[in-house]
Amino acid sequence: MLAHSPNGLMIRKLESIFPLSDEERQVLSELPIQVTAFRPDQDIVRVGDHPFQCCLVLQGFTCVYKLTAEGKRQIVAFHVPGDIPDLQSLHLKVMDNSVATVSPCTLGFIPHETLHDICNRYPRITAAFWRETLVDASIFREWMTGIGRREAYNRMAHLLCELKVRLEAVGLVEDGTFDLPITQAELADAVGASTVHVNRVLQELRADGLIRSKGTQVSILDWAGLKAAGDFDPLYLHRRRDGNA
Repeated sequence: MLAHSPNGLMIRKLESIFPLSDEERQVLSELPIQVTAFRPDQDIVRVGDHPFQCCLVLQGFTCVYKLTAEGKRQIVAFHVPGDIPDLQSLHLKVMDNSVATVSPCTLGFIPHETLHDICNRYPRITAAFWRETLVDASIFREWMTGIGRREAYNRMAHLLCELKVRLEAVGLVEDGTFDLPITQAELADAVGASTVHVNRVLQELRADGLIRSKGTQVSILDWAGLKAAGDFDPLYLHRRRDGNA
Protein backbone atom coordinates (compact mmCIF):
# COMPACT_ATOMS: atom_id res chain seq x y z
CA MET A 1 0.00 0.00 0.00
CA LEU A 2 1.35 3.43 -0.94
CA ALA A 3 2.35 5.70 1.93
CA HIS A 4 1.28 8.72 -0.13
CA SER A 5 -1.19 9.14 -2.98
CA PRO A 6 0.54 9.19 -6.39
CA ASN A 7 -0.36 12.83 -6.99
CA GLY A 8 0.49 13.84 -3.43
CA LEU A 9 3.95 12.28 -3.70
CA MET A 10 4.67 14.14 -6.94
CA ILE A 11 3.50 17.42 -5.38
CA ARG A 12 5.62 16.89 -2.27
CA LYS A 13 8.70 16.25 -4.38
CA LEU A 14 8.12 19.30 -6.60
CA GLU A 15 7.54 21.50 -3.57
CA SER A 16 10.93 20.48 -2.19
CA ILE A 17 12.49 22.42 -5.10
CA PHE A 18 9.76 24.87 -6.20
CA PRO A 19 6.98 26.80 -4.39
CA LEU A 20 3.51 25.87 -5.67
CA SER A 21 0.30 27.83 -5.17
CA ASP A 22 -2.91 26.26 -3.88
CA GLU A 23 -4.34 26.34 -7.40
CA GLU A 24 -1.26 24.65 -8.86
CA ARG A 25 -1.36 21.94 -6.21
CA GLN A 26 -5.02 21.36 -6.99
CA VAL A 27 -4.31 21.04 -10.72
CA LEU A 28 -1.52 18.54 -10.09
CA SER A 29 -3.68 16.60 -7.64
CA GLU A 30 -6.23 16.03 -10.42
CA LEU A 31 -3.77 14.67 -12.98
CA PRO A 32 -4.78 11.20 -14.19
CA ILE A 33 -2.08 8.71 -13.19
CA GLN A 34 -2.15 5.05 -14.23
CA VAL A 35 -0.46 2.96 -11.54
CA THR A 36 1.46 -0.19 -12.59
CA ALA A 37 3.67 -2.65 -10.70
CA PHE A 38 7.06 -3.63 -12.12
CA ARG A 39 9.52 -6.38 -11.28
CA PRO A 40 13.18 -5.66 -10.43
CA ASP A 41 15.60 -5.32 -13.36
CA GLN A 42 12.84 -4.49 -15.82
CA ASP A 43 13.27 -1.81 -18.48
CA ILE A 44 10.68 0.96 -18.39
CA VAL A 45 11.94 2.73 -21.50
CA ARG A 46 14.95 1.94 -23.68
CA VAL A 47 17.35 3.85 -25.89
CA GLY A 48 15.60 4.60 -29.18
CA ASP A 49 12.06 4.42 -27.76
CA HIS A 50 9.48 7.11 -28.60
CA PRO A 51 7.54 7.32 -25.32
CA PHE A 52 4.09 8.88 -25.15
CA GLN A 53 4.00 9.15 -21.36
CA CYS A 54 6.22 9.96 -18.38
CA CYS A 55 6.68 7.69 -15.39
CA LEU A 56 6.50 8.78 -11.76
CA VAL A 57 8.28 6.60 -9.19
CA LEU A 58 5.84 5.77 -6.39
CA GLN A 59 7.62 2.93 -4.62
CA GLY A 60 11.06 1.44 -5.07
CA PHE A 61 14.12 2.70 -6.92
CA THR A 62 14.81 3.08 -10.63
CA CYS A 63 18.02 3.86 -12.50
CA VAL A 64 19.05 5.61 -15.68
CA TYR A 65 21.75 3.72 -17.55
CA LYS A 66 23.78 3.55 -20.75
CA LEU A 67 25.45 0.53 -22.35
CA THR A 68 28.76 0.45 -24.19
CA ALA A 69 29.15 -1.46 -27.44
CA GLU A 70 30.61 -4.32 -25.38
CA GLY A 71 27.50 -4.40 -23.18
CA LYS A 72 29.07 -2.82 -20.10
CA ARG A 73 26.56 -0.80 -18.09
CA GLN A 74 27.10 2.61 -16.52
CA ILE A 75 24.34 3.77 -14.18
CA VAL A 76 24.20 7.57 -14.40
CA ALA A 77 21.40 8.22 -11.90
CA PHE A 78 19.17 6.59 -9.32
CA HIS A 79 15.61 7.80 -8.91
CA VAL A 80 13.57 7.54 -5.74
CA PRO A 81 9.85 7.91 -4.96
CA GLY A 82 8.51 11.24 -6.16
CA ASP A 83 10.95 11.47 -9.09
CA ILE A 84 10.00 11.54 -12.78
CA PRO A 85 13.08 9.92 -14.37
CA ASP A 86 12.05 10.43 -18.00
CA LEU A 87 10.58 13.93 -17.78
CA GLN A 88 12.87 15.05 -20.62
CA SER A 89 10.84 12.82 -22.97
CA LEU A 90 8.22 15.58 -22.98
CA HIS A 91 10.50 17.45 -25.38
CA LEU A 92 13.14 14.94 -26.50
CA LYS A 93 11.07 12.58 -28.57
CA VAL A 94 13.65 9.78 -28.81
CA MET A 95 15.18 8.31 -25.67
CA ASP A 96 18.99 8.51 -25.57
CA ASN A 97 19.21 6.50 -22.34
CA SER A 98 17.36 3.61 -20.75
CA VAL A 99 15.39 3.67 -17.50
CA ALA A 100 14.98 0.46 -15.51
CA THR A 101 13.73 -0.70 -12.15
CA VAL A 102 16.31 -1.53 -9.52
CA SER A 103 13.87 -3.03 -7.02
CA PRO A 104 10.22 -4.06 -7.18
CA CYS A 105 8.54 -0.79 -8.14
CA THR A 106 5.17 0.85 -8.30
CA LEU A 107 5.13 3.42 -11.08
CA GLY A 108 2.57 5.97 -12.18
CA PHE A 109 2.25 6.91 -15.85
CA ILE A 110 1.07 10.33 -17.04
CA PRO A 111 0.35 10.90 -20.77
CA HIS A 112 2.51 13.53 -22.49
CA GLU A 113 -0.65 15.07 -23.92
CA THR A 114 -1.96 15.72 -20.39
CA LEU A 115 1.33 17.20 -19.20
CA HIS A 116 1.60 19.46 -22.26
CA ASP A 117 -1.93 20.69 -21.62
CA ILE A 118 -1.33 21.75 -18.01
CA CYS A 119 2.05 23.24 -18.91
CA ASN A 120 0.39 25.38 -21.56
CA ARG A 121 -2.26 26.53 -19.10
CA TYR A 122 -0.04 26.95 -16.02
CA PRO A 123 3.38 28.47 -16.81
CA ARG A 124 4.59 28.08 -13.23
CA ILE A 125 3.98 24.33 -13.36
CA THR A 126 6.10 24.36 -16.53
CA ALA A 127 8.77 26.16 -14.49
CA ALA A 128 8.54 23.54 -11.73
CA PHE A 129 9.07 20.71 -14.23
CA TRP A 130 11.87 22.66 -15.90
CA ARG A 131 13.56 23.06 -12.52
CA GLU A 132 13.17 19.31 -11.95
CA THR A 133 15.09 18.55 -15.16
CA LEU A 134 17.75 21.13 -14.28
CA VAL A 135 18.27 19.47 -10.90
CA ASP A 136 18.68 16.12 -12.69
CA ALA A 137 21.35 17.73 -14.88
CA SER A 138 23.06 19.11 -11.77
CA ILE A 139 23.13 15.61 -10.27
CA PHE A 140 24.68 14.25 -13.48
CA ARG A 141 27.44 16.87 -13.24
CA GLU A 142 28.14 15.95 -9.63
CA TRP A 143 28.30 12.26 -10.48
CA MET A 144 30.72 12.96 -13.33
CA THR A 145 32.96 14.88 -10.94
CA GLY A 146 32.85 12.00 -8.48
CA ILE A 147 33.67 9.31 -11.02
CA GLY A 148 36.48 11.39 -12.47
CA ARG A 149 38.08 12.80 -9.33
CA ARG A 150 37.01 10.97 -6.15
CA GLU A 151 38.19 7.62 -4.82
CA ALA A 152 35.64 4.80 -4.51
CA TYR A 153 35.35 5.24 -0.72
CA ASN A 154 34.52 8.92 -1.17
CA ARG A 155 32.15 8.26 -4.10
CA MET A 156 30.18 5.76 -2.02
CA ALA A 157 29.98 8.12 0.95
CA HIS A 158 28.81 10.89 -1.36
CA LEU A 159 26.12 8.68 -2.93
CA LEU A 160 24.75 7.67 0.47
CA CYS A 161 24.61 11.33 1.51
CA GLU A 162 22.77 12.25 -1.68
CA LEU A 163 20.20 9.49 -1.35
CA LYS A 164 19.52 10.40 2.28
CA VAL A 165 18.81 14.04 1.37
CA ARG A 166 16.62 13.10 -1.60
CA LEU A 167 14.63 10.56 0.41
CA GLU A 168 14.17 13.04 3.24
CA ALA A 169 12.43 15.37 0.78
CA VAL A 170 9.59 12.85 0.43
CA GLY A 171 9.50 11.69 4.05
CA LEU A 172 11.28 8.36 3.61
CA VAL A 173 14.06 8.78 6.21
CA GLU A 174 13.44 8.12 9.90
CA ASP A 175 16.12 8.86 12.48
CA GLY A 176 18.81 8.67 9.80
CA THR A 177 17.59 5.29 8.52
CA PHE A 178 16.26 4.58 5.04
CA ASP A 179 15.64 1.70 2.68
CA LEU A 180 18.31 1.17 0.02
CA PRO A 181 17.13 -1.67 -2.25
CA ILE A 182 20.22 -1.51 -4.47
CA THR A 183 22.56 -4.47 -4.97
CA GLN A 184 26.32 -4.17 -4.70
CA ALA A 185 26.55 -4.91 -8.43
CA GLU A 186 24.27 -1.95 -9.13
CA LEU A 187 26.25 0.26 -6.78
CA ALA A 188 29.39 -0.82 -8.66
CA ASP A 189 27.82 0.21 -11.98
CA ALA A 190 26.96 3.59 -10.45
CA VAL A 191 30.29 4.47 -8.81
CA GLY A 192 32.51 2.94 -11.49
CA ALA A 193 34.11 0.24 -9.39
CA SER A 194 34.09 -3.55 -9.20
CA THR A 195 31.59 -5.38 -7.02
CA VAL A 196 34.47 -6.65 -4.86
CA HIS A 197 35.72 -3.09 -4.37
CA VAL A 198 32.23 -1.86 -3.47
CA ASN A 199 31.94 -4.60 -0.85
CA ARG A 200 35.28 -3.54 0.63
CA VAL A 201 34.30 0.14 0.65
CA LEU A 202 31.02 -0.56 2.45
CA GLN A 203 32.91 -2.59 5.04
CA GLU A 204 35.27 0.37 5.55
CA LEU A 205 32.37 2.81 5.97
CA ARG A 206 30.88 0.51 8.61
CA ALA A 207 34.24 -0.01 10.33
CA ASP A 208 34.75 3.77 10.48
CA GLY A 209 31.46 4.12 12.32
CA LEU A 210 29.79 6.15 9.57
CA ILE A 211 26.97 3.76 8.64
CA ARG A 212 25.22 0.61 9.76
CA SER A 213 23.41 -1.70 7.35
CA LYS A 214 21.06 -4.63 7.78
CA GLY A 215 19.41 -6.13 4.74
CA THR A 216 18.29 -3.20 2.62
CA GLN A 217 18.19 -0.81 5.58
CA VAL A 218 20.99 1.76 5.92
CA SER A 219 21.45 3.92 9.01
CA ILE A 220 23.66 6.99 9.04
CA LEU A 221 25.51 6.93 12.36
CA ASP A 222 27.78 9.95 11.82
CA TRP A 223 26.24 12.44 9.38
CA ALA A 224 29.03 15.00 9.69
CA GLY A 225 31.63 12.29 9.20
CA LEU A 226 29.88 10.81 6.19
CA LYS A 227 29.56 14.24 4.56
CA ALA A 228 33.27 14.88 5.13
CA ALA A 229 34.19 11.47 3.72
CA GLY A 230 32.06 12.09 0.62
CA ASP A 231 33.06 15.73 0.11
CA PHE A 232 29.31 16.28 0.12
CA ASP A 233 27.72 19.70 -0.28
CA PRO A 234 23.94 19.49 -0.95
CA LEU A 235 23.99 22.74 -2.96
CA TYR A 236 23.74 20.82 -6.26
CA LEU A 237 20.39 19.32 -5.18
CA HIS A 238 18.88 22.82 -5.07
CA ARG A 239 16.45 22.13 -2.23
CA ARG A 240 14.27 24.97 -0.99
CA ARG A 241 15.40 26.51 2.28
CA ASP A 242 13.24 28.59 4.59
CA GLY A 243 10.47 28.74 1.99
CA ASN A 244 12.76 30.00 -0.79
CA ALA A 245 13.52 28.18 -4.02
